[in-house]
Amino acid sequence: MLLELSDIEVRYGAIRALKGVSLAVEEGEVVALLGANGAGKTTTLRTISGLLRPTAGDIRFDGQPITALPAHEIVALGISHVPEGRRIFPQMSVLENLQMGAYQRRGSVQEDLSRVFDLFPVLDERRKQDGGTLSGGEQQMLAIGRALMSRPRLLLLDEPSMGLAPKIVTKIFEIISDIREHGTTVLLVEQNAAQALGLADRGYVLEVGTVVMADSAASLLRDDRVRAAYLGEQVT
Repeated sequence: MLLELSDIEVRYGAIRALKGVSLAVEEGEVVALLGANGAGKTTTLRTISGLLRPTAGDIRFDGQPITALPAHEIVALGISHVPEGRRIFPQMSVLENLQMGAYQRRGSVQEDLSRVFDLFPVLDERRKQDGGTLSGGEQQMLAIGRALMSRPRLLLLDEPSMGLAPKIVTKIFEIISDIREHGTTVLLVEQNAAQALGLADRGYVLEVGTVVMADSAASLLRDDRVRAAYLGEQVT
């Protein structure tokens, strides 16, 4: 198993944001993490990537305990996090943003730049342009490209389609599929449940910090509770 979370608890002061969350991601999978706002999805990703420290539980990456590691060491092990809201460097060029993604790497990054530019030709066209002048969709592509520059084995994506036009959302999901085909495992937090489950192998549903469902993506798409709560369908 590439990633395993066992009984993870996270607190914000007196508030328990995660209450014994357990999940697993196998190498080569896309796994979707679904839930309403405030369910704990972003907290889960931030805890995996070392930005938050759990108060209980265990996280293992490729069998190695990473629960107590700082974020930069987790990146070095092969986990990259694309946060909600993109968080690019707006006053740095596209090229400089991408180079920042490889800050822990040594030697040439030209091969990685070429791969990112193959995935996102628009970034190649705008390589000298400041990140803050890009459109929302282009900034999302830049955020994903920057994460790929560290050559991750596991990519954590937090709401990659948020605020984007439908045509751009389709493109982003095509790129996520391509990333998986090239060997990167993906844990995906996404409000667009239909898109996420259409791409994913398996999924988990979080409610108020607790995993309430876990199944194959196909089974979750057929589940009446998921269809009613997350796909906007009326189920009789």
